Amino acid sequence: MSHPTPDVLTAVESLHADLAQWLGTAAPDEVFDRFAAAQHPAFTMVTTAGAVVARDELLTGLRGARNAQPGLTIEITEVDTLLDDGTTVVIRFLERHFAGGTTTARRVTAVLVTDGQDGLRWRTVHETPLP
Repeated sequence: MSHPTPDVLTAVESLHADLAQWLGTAAPDEVFDRFAAAQHPAFTMVTTAGAVVARDELLTGLRGARNAQPGLTIEITEVDTLLDDGTTVVIRFLERHFAGGTTTARRVTAVLVTDGQDGLRWRTVHETPLP
């Protein structure tokens, strides 16, 4: 394991800042658009409940969730690069959500891929809930 490159760290932090802004405020549509653009067309994720969700399903659910968790903030720590071969990056990190006096945490493993001039795009995510 190693520390992520600045590009990888920026990709992780930017995506989660947009997610927190979208879910936690009356954010402008541009925030959602940035989040959506960061997802590879073949994106999938395994949620904390174990469901497998494709990109379209994720984005449809998020589109209607603007300000669903007022005041939400997301903290990202313990970012480790497990693999970086120049086109594919596998990372693992700790993600904590804070909203309404409640904290939830999950350990996340993600695969990001280079996509030409668009930089890194999220290909798949697996979230494991933590107590």
